[in-house]
Amino acid sequence: MRADTKKRCPWPGEDRLSVIYHDEEWGVPVHDETKLFEFLVLDAAQAGLSWRTILHKRENYREAFDGFDPEKIARYDARRVERLLKNEGIVRNKLKIESAIANARAFLELKSEMGSFDRHLWSFVGGTTKVNARKALGEIPAQTSESLAMSKDLSRRGFRFVGPTICYAFMQAAGLVNDHLIDCFRYRALAGPPPPSRSPRRHR
Repeated sequence: MRADTKKRCPWPGEDRLSVIYHDEEWGVPVHDETKLFEFLVLDAAQAGLSWRTILHKRENYREAFDGFDPEKIARYDARRVERLLKNEGIVRNKLKIESAIANARAFLELKSEMGSFDRHLWSFVGGTTKVNARKALGEIPAQTSESLAMSKDLSRRGFRFVGPTICYAFMQAAGLVNDHLIDCFRYRALAGPPPPSRSPRRHR
């Protein structure tokens, strides 16, 4: 079996699920609204924890939270919260569980008002992926002006656990920004081909 020689961002390390997630999902533009809501819930659950911890619980989350269907989650009551608090497959934090329910309700209200959750979120980056050019992990900020604007907007609409740092992690995950390092094999695949070079103009 040939060794994997791909050059990657260093953060996945040797963890198999993290490598698969990095190679196949992280930074890929998402426009499916259920998937966007999933990332929002998972990034909120990550607060204070590592993404690796959440990634290894993701299938449990999908089962526990009805496939991240906002309409179903919005109807959860106190008894459902108590059941979730006993589920060892997820992060058993009451505030985070209740935030998923509050966010499902806010999601439905936003969609009713704006027509599209997807279009509204993507408006914070002008509707297209913002391609960065980071050379090292240390160059990646914890938040940006765009994530701060998204945080303020979502908070105003009743979303919880949507601080600017969580919003930036969401933007990275859902492909609103491309924060793969420039020497990572996924960077160019997601950034698109370089612009054609122009021949210098000859003066007569």
